[in-house]
Amino acid sequence: MVSQMKSGLVVESLLDGKRMPAYSTQKILALEDISIYTDDDDVPLADVFTKMVEKSGGKAALNPKKASVKELSDYLAEILPDYDRDRVYNSDLKKLFQWFNLLAEKGLLKEEEEEKPAKKAKVQKEKKATPPKAKSEPKAKKGATKKVKK
Repeated sequence: MVSQMKSGLVVESLLDGKRMPAYSTQKILALEDISIYTDDDDVPLADVFTKMVEKSGGKAALNPKKASVKELSDYLAEILPDYDRDRVYNSDLKKLFQWFNLLAEKGLLKEEEEEKPAKKAKVQKEKKATPPKAKSEPKAKKGATKKVKK
């Protein structure tokens, strides 16, 4: 997402860098809103990507076009052993690896991990540094005068 407009968002393609409008009538979902089904609970995609970065060293993982569904499933099972094999479809596995490889190629996965603690620390410092705002007095109406006590 690059910017917001009244009727939607302006998005930029990671593939070719072209910017285009994405209207509010279109179904748009951020990667951070997606999660993977597990036997117990859902795991956010960011956590899955973090584990994939640790396993692959920040480089692209299996190529979903060349690897078999079994290979993709086994790879995911190594990093997320309790993922729900019934509810995570083959197409989901392929998308997961496509997205991961694209983000890894663009160098976006490493930066996010390094920036998160730095951003949190910066936000906490800013919160501590800003003193609370003093309450302002209500503004007088036009033509009114202030009464001064002696």
